[in-house]
Amino acid sequence: MKRKLAVGAVLSASALLAGAIQVSAGIAQAAPNPAAQNAAAQNRGNALALAASQAPSAAKALGLGAQEKLVVKDAIVDADGTRHFRYERTYDGLPVLGGDLVVHQDAKGQVRSSDKAVSGSLAPASLSPKLTAAQAAGKATGAVQSTVGIAKDADEAALTSVSGATGTAELVVWAADGAPRLAYRTTVEGMRADGTPSRQKLVTDANTGEVLSTHEEIQTANATGTGNGVFVGNVSLTTTLTGSTYTLKDATRGNQYTTTLANKTSGNGTLYSKTTNSWGNGLASNKESAAVDAQYGAAVTWDFYKNTFGRSGIRNDGVGAYSRVHYGSNYVNAFWDDSCFCMTYGDGASNTHPLTELDVSGHEMSHGVTSNTAGLNYSGESGGLNEATSDIFGSMVEFYANLSKDVPDYLIGELIDINGNGTPLRYMDKPSKDGASADYWSSTVGNKDVHYSSGVANHFFYLLAEGSGAKTINGVSYNSPTYNGATLTGIGRSQAQQIWYRALTVYMTSTTNYKAARTATLNAAKDLYGATSTQYNAVAAAWTGVNVN
Repeated sequence: MKRKLAVGAVLSASALLAGAIQVSAGIAQAAPNPAAQNAAAQNRGNALALAASQAPSAAKALGLGAQEKLVVKDAIVDADGTRHFRYERTYDGLPVLGGDLVVHQDAKGQVRSSDKAVSGSLAPASLSPKLTAAQAAGKATGAVQSTVGIAKDADEAALTSVSGATGTAELVVWAADGAPRLAYRTTVEGMRADGTPSRQKLVTDANTGEVLSTHEEIQTANATGTGNGVFVGNVSLTTTLTGSTYTLKDATRGNQYTTTLANKTSGNGTLYSKTTNSWGNGLASNKESAAVDAQYGAAVTWDFYKNTFGRSGIRNDGVGAYSRVHYGSNYVNAFWDDSCFCMTYGDGASNTHPLTELDVSGHEMSHGVTSNTAGLNYSGESGGLNEATSDIFGSMVEFYANLSKDVPDYLIGELIDINGNGTPLRYMDKPSKDGASADYWSSTVGNKDVHYSSGVANHFFYLLAEGSGAKTINGVSYNSPTYNGATLTGIGRSQAQQIWYRALTVYMTSTTNYKAARTATLNAAKDLYGATSTQYNAVAAAWTGVNVN
């Protein structure tokens, strides 16, 4: 529903004093309820405080050593009072990578079970490093420099430059592989050939300098792709009017806003502003059109998480991310960056094909949700689950919006035509149709690039929601097979997405693999629908359908 503010409209005293009002040019929504928002924030704050107060007793109940401490990361309290507290661990004051866990308590605070990223002792052989922090930073920088000109993955642009380590190398305990040892964590920055910034967080052995883990913090969509937007068409936006100037800033969704980088590759960009409240014309040649896509995509993603799961923003803290459009020149990608808490879009080939499609927005911002919940490591099977989570929720954002110009489907990035032949980036019903993704689990699936090992979970979710076999949904034809030849009936998107979200936020940890994901989703289905429910049985059957038993 649109509301127009006529020139000379009578404003309340509070609005005049504030100097700004919100003008709805967009997504229909109820007016924000400050009391409800404050209550939600207070409830979350109370849950986090409770988790912090329970940390010592939980550590004791789990039999943790005297040198181990629990640090609260997240807290969920069910309607019946059941608690799910997510903690990071420290050892002798050092962060433990692979020490994260979730403690499940009853309403009285008794520990009932836990999910640990790594079981067993976290004690390293020694807490005295042979290398200094400066030496460790040099080793990490050298390791990254050795990859210049070499793409580690088929879909990843090679590094063209390395600016070096930023900050001081931090001592940590590395335990993610089950063999605890003292290590350094170092951040090394650089630039890739396609213009994507690189920020690699490396973990190196504190005695030898051996690289134990490397994680690229700039997570892309693997080359993806109102006013009147390029992809969303004619949609509504919520904007801000200050004096006589409108801006693409949405105070009803955590002050989300959109800026232009004007083809630069750094900085926050310039906030879109003008004296009229009509944005873009649907053509890429109009620089506002891509901004419309971005602002709308952020708004719909916010609404999807809020109205579907009760999550208030990516971090569940009521704070909105911001979006940057027109990044670089001829940049054929889009990416989410935790460090700036922002979403960035390139303009594509010849700067005429912006990568601002709606499921790209949902995909990238869902990386932020994963980072702030399970924290799935971006390598191996956990990396595939990380990517699949973004594909799953990116698609669900598209179904949630239900736009006529971007018809909801189980195809990833189908409108940006990144391949130049009309095909999408990925297919959820039969992932191998892209030529590289896995339909089914195998013992080597974790060796694939995470955008391709994600196929197993994408296929699972499609089977859970829609079932197997040939069917047409919203005019798109699908034909999803199963590993064992079984015929499966789906439970629908609504219930499937609830199961995946609860598994992600309550049961998965940084090292969750496909076997553990099966357990996590079964636990989630049991919590939501019961251990003898149709939904529980469907989860089990869908995992078997992708050879995760």
